[in-house]
Amino acid sequence: MKHTDIRDYEDIIYLPHHQSDTRPHMTMSERAAQFSPFAALTGHRAIIEETIRQTEEKIT
Repeated sequence: MKHTDIRDYEDIIYLPHHQSDTRPHMTMSERAAQFSPFAALTGHRAIIEETIRQTEEKIT
């Protein structure tokens, strides 16, 4: 893998970050929420809690 030199990007590295004129800036929590449907362990906690509940019922 070739090491990239910062000089390769001199023409763009210090340009200002684009801000949309038509859409409001998103907060970090709003940006994070976009990815929540793709969480690998969605529903994992609920399954564990249900297993604990069933186990406790059998013990008592």
